[in-house]
Amino acid sequence: MTTEQTPRQLTLLPSPAVPVQFRLDSQTRRRGMRHVAEIRQYLANRETVYSSVRPTADQSPKRQAAA
Repeated sequence: MTTEQTPRQLTLLPSPAVPVQFRLDSQTRRRGMRHVAEIRQYLANRETVYSSVRPTADQSPKRQAAA
């Protein structure tokens, strides 16, 4: 594969090595970074909720003996 055929990824950080067609302006970069922060906060909140609902080893339901 040549370098022209390899996939490229947009970057949210300014970099002079990024080809001009993939450079983002500062407003788009800030919006992207804000969105990434919102997603990370959402995932952290979701993990907190799920960890409080998930039973731990000592809280797991016990099977009752068959009669």
